[in-house]
Amino acid sequence: MVVGELAHERDVVIIGAGPGGYHAAIRAAQLGLTVTLVEKEELGGVCLNKGCIPSKVFAHAAQSMTSVQHMNDMGIEWAHVAFHPGKLQQYKTKVMSQLRQGVEALCKANKIEVMKGTAFFLAENRIGVEKGDAFDVYRFRYAMIATGASLVSPASIHVDHKRVLNAYSIYGLEELPEHLVVYGSDYIALEVATSFRAFGVNVSLILEADDFAFDSSINRELQRLLKKMKVKVYKNSRLIKAANDGEQVTVSLSVKEQETVTIEGSHLFVSCRLQANIEELGIERLDLERTEEGFIRVDAQSRTTLPHIFAVGDVTGGPALAVKAIKQGKVAAETMAGKQSEADTTFLPTIVHSIPPIASVGLTEEEAKEQYKDVRIGQFPLTGNGYASIIGQKDGFIKVISDADSEMVLGVHMMGAGTIELISSGVIGLEMVGREEDWKFPLYPHPSINEGLLEAVEALGAEAIHLPPLKQKGAVSS
Repeated sequence: MVVGELAHERDVVIIGAGPGGYHAAIRAAQLGLTVTLVEKEELGGVCLNKGCIPSKVFAHAAQSMTSVQHMNDMGIEWAHVAFHPGKLQQYKTKVMSQLRQGVEALCKANKIEVMKGTAFFLAENRIGVEKGDAFDVYRFRYAMIATGASLVSPASIHVDHKRVLNAYSIYGLEELPEHLVVYGSDYIALEVATSFRAFGVNVSLILEADDFAFDSSINRELQRLLKKMKVKVYKNSRLIKAANDGEQVTVSLSVKEQETVTIEGSHLFVSCRLQANIEELGIERLDLERTEEGFIRVDAQSRTTLPHIFAVGDVTGGPALAVKAIKQGKVAAETMAGKQSEADTTFLPTIVHSIPPIASVGLTEEEAKEQYKDVRIGQFPLTGNGYASIIGQKDGFIKVISDADSEMVLGVHMMGAGTIELISSGVIGLEMVGREEDWKFPLYPHPSINEGLLEAVEALGAEAIHLPPLKQKGAVSS
């Protein structure tokens, strides 16, 4: 085909079928737009095939392993408990396949043209798609870049995906490591460390910073629980080099810039920075503004500097979270259809499927004290929650932060069973600018972990029923 001789006409062409891309495609189709969705690998993108879903399969299996003792306490006993990584890989593959089939069926039901191929811009209104020996040209009203980002390893580390692993390969292991060294302080590193420890793997965790980037109360509880789990933690540590001889990995660290420590492990996991996937897009033909880090700059509607071209997800920088990509994708599709829509990540929740899980939204205690004259802190331990006792998962707490003058809730931080589902209540409450009385007025189901949120809010004013008076006296902070 001669470029420009014949072009397929579409309202929307989307490059990339990860969470942002396929949500945008379906939403645009719902609004009556004709859509072509191009993906060079698998529907669902990195999230479904390499990241979110595989990691949560492992996290769920790890959490199930930790519940064995509780099952025995309830009289449900097994003569022998064994873990087979190969069978977990089969289960992971089945789950991923089912989810991909679901996405395929939804695209078909919404009359979305799905193409497997490599797409790139030919001009500001045309995209070419290569499918093997075939080549098609699409003329569009709107285009969306949803190509995500790739992992970039630290300069001193070679990831071979056998002994030295990253977030895409760690969950492909068919055999458990003897000693896993985890280098990173993000949520992925924490999930890896706690999941593999639950499987019985010896784990060493290396943090470059003083601590994780959570609220200080979560960091303190994490320190206690990691020690309880016998995870060796090295803080303020910089990786100097990692030697991989094919049998083991030897890691050299500079700890607090004072001493050098050597750790020998069977495997090394490395958290990596992200680099926008834009090299093959032909965007040099377009006048698109990029950030200093090389990501595509967008506004609250996910428009680029060309108003008819949008970008969503990891390719736009910021937190690399599927929830952000999904919201951006829907907002972009609605904007294309002429609707008033906006993506605001002020109250973007952070969740970690660690053991126990972590969920957080809004200001930390430290941030609140910097921004407000007086703040109040209410914290309720799950040891005081009846349902946590029933399910045998009493580690953790729920913490609520408010402005003492207006009683407006500023942040919610949780750690423990059920908190990942419960954090949505925190997001909604913050979005609605709820004050303490707004959070206390509704009825919370009993027995449930939800009651811990109520008691944390009540603790702001020393009203929590299941906290002794002495502990509640410290609820007010300035």
